[in-house]
Amino acid sequence: MAKSKIIRTRNITLAERTGGFSAIFHRFKGEKKEFDFSTLSTLRTLLSNEKARLLYVIKTKQPNSIYELAKILGRDFKAVRHDIRLLNKFGFIELVTANKGGRERLKPVLAIDQLKITINI
Repeated sequence: MAKSKIIRTRNITLAERTGGFSAIFHRFKGEKKEFDFSTLSTLRTLLSNEKARLLYVIKTKQPNSIYELAKILGRDFKAVRHDIRLLNKFGFIELVTANKGGRERLKPVLAIDQLKITINI
């Protein structure tokens, strides 16, 4: 019998609060982290097309460093590093430390397989 693959899911629940939205991110089972999104533009920034492209490249190309990821994407290193930090903060990716030639590298690795968004109005 084949083993079933465990799907790592992150849940975002948006709830209306005094004319704005508050988001609760469920990174891990039982953990709730609340972030205030007074406008949906903040959430759109997190879920932009460029970040979706970045996640796709991490999944398919498996770059060994943020620098290599920036080269694959054809983007500025600082911009990619900023996006990586944001995605790491919200639990979309993990940064694995590796040493090569006496230098420490951070390898981005996907931490989720799917994302579920619930909007409570």
